[in-house]
Amino acid sequence: MLKREEIEKIIPQREPFLMIDEVESYIPGEKCTAYKDVKKEEWYFRGHFPGNPIMPGVLITESLAQAGAVAILSLEENKGKNALFGGIDKMKFKKMVVPGDRLKLEVNIIKKKGPIGVGEAIATVDGKVVAKGELTFAVV
Repeated sequence: MLKREEIEKIIPQREPFLMIDEVESYIPGEKCTAYKDVKKEEWYFRGHFPGNPIMPGVLITESLAQAGAVAILSLEENKGKNALFGGIDKMKFKKMVVPGDRLKLEVNIIKKKGPIGVGEAIATVDGKVVAKGELTFAVV
C-alpha cells in the first residue's frame, strides 16, 4: 500500500489537488487501485453545495485520472513526466458522493500507442458504482 508520500514520488499533483489518499495496488503500465477518503472539510464542499455537500463529478473524474496516472507514470520510462487529459468518453455518474464516503478508484489501461493511451475507469463506494467511463491520456 502506498501512502501520500510515495504517491507524490510518482505523480506531480499536490494539495489541495492531490485527489488520492492511498494506493492499494498497481502494476506499472497496466492498472491501479486507489482510494480517496471524502472528508467534510474538503475545499470544494464550501460551495458545492452549501447545506447539501456533493463531490463534483469532475473531481471524481480527476481522482480516477490520478489513479490512472500512478499506473502510467510508475513505468521507468515515464518517471518525472506528467499524464494529461486527452479526452473523457462514456463517463456516467450513477450515485452522489458525499462526506464520509470512501471512493475506490480502479483504472485499467486498455490501449497504449506511443505517449497516448486509454484507461477504463470505475469509481465505487461500498461496492456500488458511482462513476465509470474511459479516460484518454497523453504522457508529456
